[in-house]
Amino acid sequence: MIIIDTALEKREEQGKPIRVGVIGAGYMGRGLALQIMTSFKRGMRLSALYNRTIEKAELAFTQAGIDDITRVDTTAEVEQAINASKHVVCSDAMALCRADNIDVIVEATGEVEFGAHVVMEAIKHGKHVVLMNAELDAVCGPILKMYADKAGVIITNVDGDQPGVTMNLFRWVKQLGYEPRLAGNMKGLQDRYRNPTTQKGFADQYKQGVKMITSFADGTKISMEMAVIANATGFGVDVRGMHGPSCDHVTQGLGLFSEDQLAKGSIDYLLGAEPGPGVFVIGYNENPVLQQYANYLKMGDGPFYMFYVPYHLPHLETPMTIARAALFDDAATAPLGAPVVEVLAATKIPLTKGTELDGIGGYHCYGVAENANTFTAENCLPMSLLEGCVLKRDMEKDAVITLSDVHIPEGRLIDKLRAEQDSYFNGAQIKQAS
Repeated sequence: MIIIDTALEKREEQGKPIRVGVIGAGYMGRGLALQIMTSFKRGMRLSALYNRTIEKAELAFTQAGIDDITRVDTTAEVEQAINASKHVVCSDAMALCRADNIDVIVEATGEVEFGAHVVMEAIKHGKHVVLMNAELDAVCGPILKMYADKAGVIITNVDGDQPGVTMNLFRWVKQLGYEPRLAGNMKGLQDRYRNPTTQKGFADQYKQGVKMITSFADGTKISMEMAVIANATGFGVDVRGMHGPSCDHVTQGLGLFSEDQLAKGSIDYLLGAEPGPGVFVIGYNENPVLQQYANYLKMGDGPFYMFYVPYHLPHLETPMTIARAALFDDAATAPLGAPVVEVLAATKIPLTKGTELDGIGGYHCYGVAENANTFTAENCLPMSLLEGCVLKRDMEKDAVITLSDVHIPEGRLIDKLRAEQDSYFNGAQIKQAS
């Protein structure tokens, strides 16, 4: 996206930088704030930052060498402080969503219920929304996209994280004239029974939340990310949970997926493949002349070809997503329409009736990617809705939890949005969420 630097420079010269509000100052939120303030100084401004613990929001500024920080509480105070070019931290996320002088809201909490409130309020007030939140996108991305379309704003997952890197590669491969047949991820570890105790040391080493790290290890996060990609490409899974074959290098992946799977288009991953942590797309071209050129370019004999990116750089590239949305009305990753792949919840351990489930990256469950039609037919409980649900019955290890198996907490916006999504894509009209 080299064109972005030129467009941002023009906005700087015009005195109209993109004004960004970031919701969440965790590990990635602070990294994004630092990136905007140090590497995207021209044409973009970090206007305000929210975090539940306000000191972490302030840390995002101080680690960039900024000590003159203004604390505010209301929308009016946010607007006044931004107009005065102050460095703003706010105790109310919704105040950022309502502020007239913020153009783009970045949701970087990874929280599903809270994130849903943020996104809906931002859309209501005409903000483009950038999601560093695959957990929310995977469960309600399609309905949030419908609200964004109705409001005339962009909602998008981010460049730099696996869904965005994969979709950029997918679009590039397609533009080259190769028909994408498989969109994939490279994963180093897959152990469904990992939990916060087993992952604490790694989380502490890299200063990240232990539940987030657990979701990486137990397969939930990759299931969420691949569901986001599925919904943006129209590709389903070949089998529940994907195949995930092992290999030493991504180029060996061409021989590990069947032609039947490649013929229908699918999402999947490679386990242990270098160069990780990257992504790949398998493209198809049967033109004999183009195959000769591809062979000359050391791409192989065809008709299937492996394209890959050897890394993903989440917070480093997210400013590019902000610019794409604000300047070009272009989403890095967004649903095409109805859900294609969902993420179901299965038990890590035997659980007893009355257990209150602890959610993503916890001790109780892991997430598994499944095609939406099968998911719906089996009445599965979405993994992103798991937290706070109470079991109605005992369940064995590796059991798939259905909606009939749980009491769902009352009054959650995310459940209302999910119900609207189910109704809308069954032909019903959207009803305004409250």
